[in-house]
Amino acid sequence: MPTFSVLGPMAAWDAAGDRARLRGPKHRAVLGRLIVARGRMVPVETLIDDLWAEAPPRARGAVRTFVGDLRRALEPDRPPRAPSSVIVTEGAGYAMRVGEDAVDAWRFERDVAAARRAEPLDAADLLSRALAEWRGPAYADFAEAQWALAERARLTELRLQAVEAHAEALLSLDRHADAVPVLDAHVTDHPWREDAWRLLAVALYRSGRQKDALDVARRARSRLADELGLDPSAPLARLEGQILAQSPELGPSAQPLDAASTVWARARAASEGAAALGSRAQLRSTVDLLRSLALSGGDGLEAAQRQRVDTIHAAEELGDPLLTARVIGAYDVPAIWARSDFPDLAAEVVAAAERALDALPAGHAAARARLLATIAIESRGTAFPGAQQAAAEAEALARTLDDPALLAYALNGTFMQSFHRAGLAATRDRIGAELIVVASRHDLPAFELLGRLIRLQSRCAFGDVVGADEHADAADALAARYESPLIEVFTTWYRALRLALTGHPPDEVATAYRAASPLLDRAGMPGMQHGLLPLALLSIRVAHNLPLPAPDTTDWGPYSRWVEPLLLAGSGQKNAARAALRELPEPPADHLLEAMWFLVARAAALVRDEPTLERARNALAAAHDQLPGAATGIFTMK
Repeated sequence: MPTFSVLGPMAAWDAAGDRARLRGPKHRAVLGRLIVARGRMVPVETLIDDLWAEAPPRARGAVRTFVGDLRRALEPDRPPRAPSSVIVTEGAGYAMRVGEDAVDAWRFERDVAAARRAEPLDAADLLSRALAEWRGPAYADFAEAQWALAERARLTELRLQAVEAHAEALLSLDRHADAVPVLDAHVTDHPWREDAWRLLAVALYRSGRQKDALDVARRARSRLADELGLDPSAPLARLEGQILAQSPELGPSAQPLDAASTVWARARAASEGAAALGSRAQLRSTVDLLRSLALSGGDGLEAAQRQRVDTIHAAEELGDPLLTARVIGAYDVPAIWARSDFPDLAAEVVAAAERALDALPAGHAAARARLLATIAIESRGTAFPGAQQAAAEAEALARTLDDPALLAYALNGTFMQSFHRAGLAATRDRIGAELIVVASRHDLPAFELLGRLIRLQSRCAFGDVVGADEHADAADALAARYESPLIEVFTTWYRALRLALTGHPPDEVATAYRAASPLLDRAGMPGMQHGLLPLALLSIRVAHNLPLPAPDTTDWGPYSRWVEPLLLAGSGQKNAARAALRELPEPPADHLLEAMWFLVARAAALVRDEPTLERARNALAAAHDQLPGAATGIFTMK
């Protein structure tokens, strides 16, 4: 008996197990349509309507040809003129005559149905076998076909239910850890599946990973509300409290909550019975929570930034400029990368800070300084007018007020505005050194970490591996002490750069960059992430005079315009490279400013574009003693 696969790209095998040749897309469509009919007769007229938007003159004959070809492919040993036993003629159409085991979709349905009636052990085996049938989306070859839409949707929903039922069975068998990776991938691909979020949190909780379970419960609420506009169901809404209270409803946990989480749970429970905070106190408390959320990285960073904007708008609605200024300025989350992760949100914050400055009563110098520092930080990497002046005024005010925390925040603004021209690594090194001193003296660990990273980057600009090592090691130690997961992203990428700076082979350096890339994928910093790995790998090719990638084959993120001329020149398209160089604007004022000018200079030299080469040389003149791009702490172009 022939067999068929429709859970993925369509495939068929004859009774001997040999792959059947299905020829063209119309042949496949006829076969798929007959399988969907599940043994029922499909009239020729229906097949014609399903195959063509506008039927050709000899459509009926074409359908007969397709069916004949399919019969020969599926039954190669059938004698001439013998009737087919697989695709049979019935009345005015055709039908498929095969057993329940012949089609993977039918086997899948049968096993899922049997699992619903089975005990957990048998259910787990049945569902595991059923899910293994899937090689891709159902009826993947017919994604646009109207006749396949309902069946595709039905099977897809059944598969989602099967994944969750399989996880339920694993939890019933105390195989909690086995359920976690499957559910984690499941909620990533299908964030609207509330039961999947609940199951993942329960699996983590029972595996002794209560903090991760809490994070999942919060992430579920955030994604449902912020991205999908959905209110969580009552079970999902109760989940966080159940985890904190170690509710028996969740089942046994492999490990009790630690002391910190226990205190948090008690405080949360106590707060539920306390008097409600007023609007102003609620807004200030919200900002404190958002600061902690942002420092956690990952999805927390974006969620914090979005909710920060909502909090600012809520403060503005109360009509109190000083409250608004405090809400804006209290979000003093250190920023290390000179390109915003969420530029649209950052622009809203800058606009709100400007409005607050205009309305701020006289005599509130600290609030003014925080607003100015916020403008300097949130307008990083842009051509926002007055940003450098805002940074300078914020720093000057902070020094007169003798407020260490305010000074640290203002120095962050000064740092963010120190990329307007090349050659300022020494300036940034001094900023980092002062941040370390101020932060360590006054117990400001987040800003001490910022200072370490700034100095790490600055020492890389001068090729000072020993100095960079010192700050990378110190940053890692601080991050471990204060549970700062984002630091590992920068120090791991630095150690890949370190291999390049110390003369390791290109393949080894490339392997280190690829190994570091997943950390950045999970960090929640798209402003840094986009295009960074391709640029790092390009730096290896440039440094070792290796062949360059072809134009238009790689996503260079926001830096593609400055990379393109070199790729065109490298591929022999010199006229196109010259044209691209002539239209090139100034590179963005961020960490990659010098790297982009270096690539422009190299392209201009290859095509002998003297005006552009002179322009690039002038831009890089002040950085003559620094390695191009190394101020990123990520890669160098030399």
